[in-house]
Amino acid sequence: MAEFMNTREVADYLRLKERKIYDLVRQKRIPCTRISGKWLFPKTQIDRWLESSGAGQDTVPAVGSDRPPPVVAGSHDPLLEWCVAESGCGLALMTGGSRDGLEKLAAGRAVASGVHILDAGTGAYNVAAVQEALAGLDVVVIEWAEREQGLVVAPGNPLGIRDLADAAARDLRLARRQPGSGARILMDLLLERSGASPAPDGGLPPLRSELDVGLAVLDGRADAGLAIRAVARQLRLDFLPVHRERYDLVMRRRDFFEPPMQRLLEFARSPAVREKAADLQGYDLEGLGRVRWNAP
Repeated sequence: MAEFMNTREVADYLRLKERKIYDLVRQKRIPCTRISGKWLFPKTQIDRWLESSGAGQDTVPAVGSDRPPPVVAGSHDPLLEWCVAESGCGLALMTGGSRDGLEKLAAGRAVASGVHILDAGTGAYNVAAVQEALAGLDVVVIEWAEREQGLVVAPGNPLGIRDLADAAARDLRLARRQPGSGARILMDLLLERSGASPAPDGGLPPLRSELDVGLAVLDGRADAGLAIRAVARQLRLDFLPVHRERYDLVMRRRDFFEPPMQRLLEFARSPAVREKAADLQGYDLEGLGRVRWNAP
């Protein structure tokens, strides 16, 4: 049976009606996670859920909060997405921005979170945000990669955009991420430091990923946007580098030592991942796996 079951499959597995499964989801009484608009049920957690109560088909146990679903939340990263798919680690991605990922981790709704949050005061990445959002939890911050951030613009840069301040000064349409995302935090800080006024968004709502930013530029809905070099490479857009950032994985210490995360990190050190990073472009994997912060 697959690692994750859909609603029909889990209903068959538990010998319940689908309507009952939806009732359990609404009551938050069954282990589940929502990915791309669909409810998925991790089989290992369903089994533990049943075993913990000795439940049969006519009884329904309460959901324990001791183990989060095998989901990596937070900011999207193309290399991480590829590694999760290729490594067979059993994890799934549910990306929605760096701060959103920390909130999910704190609430026990994810096993890890990808983050790239710049601290304006120190110029350092992630640790201050983790200390604030996850105070009191036994978390560890593990470096994934350093990445190039920059402006993605149309092929050939037909508008001759020089940098972020230039785009804002010329009232060009600038695609923005949602508040709380690492890219939005960086964009707002760079605009503030340059003294530029916020550029018009052309009616474009906040976008949920850097890939969405690139697609908005590619189809002409925006003139430029902030994204990593790998997105420009994937979409064949021009790229104007503006910043180098660090992308980390944050998780509870116990989950760092569990097989899914260990399998992912072991795979990430393989030559195949180095080759993939070189193909995507804009990655430096020298510090991959380094402990950047360990909660006291």
